[in-house]
Amino acid sequence: MASEGLTDLEQAAWAGFLVTHDRLWRALAEGLAPLNVSMAEYSVLTLLHEAGPGGMRMSVLAERHLMSSGGFTRLADRLQNRGLIERRRSAADGRGFEVTLTREGRALIRRARRQHHADLRELFFSRLEDRHLRGLAEVWALLAPEDDSAPAPAHGSGAASAS
Repeated sequence: MASEGLTDLEQAAWAGFLVTHDRLWRALAEGLAPLNVSMAEYSVLTLLHEAGPGGMRMSVLAERHLMSSGGFTRLADRLQNRGLIERRRSAADGRGFEVTLTREGRALIRRARRQHHADLRELFFSRLEDRHLRGLAEVWALLAPEDDSAPAPAHGSGAASAS
């Protein structure tokens, strides 16, 4: 029978995850700050970059970003006001909206990805061997939702991305 408290090993594993996540998140956000890109914006821009020229339905983008529809709409409004994305009615059914990167959005995400990937290599990958990375990949697979159709976060972090 498990007690209500965590074992020392469980506490060390959980605390280590939380501290490391916070430290990396802050450092990665600092790397993007000179480009005037938040981690949430980076995540959305990355998803759109990976979707290609056709973009993505707004509802799918919000679902993959793991954000409430209201919060996501405000984020999309900011990106559109900055000229980084375009939203248009879906040609398929006229009900939903398709979102695509603008030329400015594509240029910004290319710069942001270069910075972000360099930061990831310096802060994370350079400290781990391939066996550690394989172990982490196995852990994340074990913790994935049981529903295989559940959307994966955009490169990394739940509501925002690390890729």
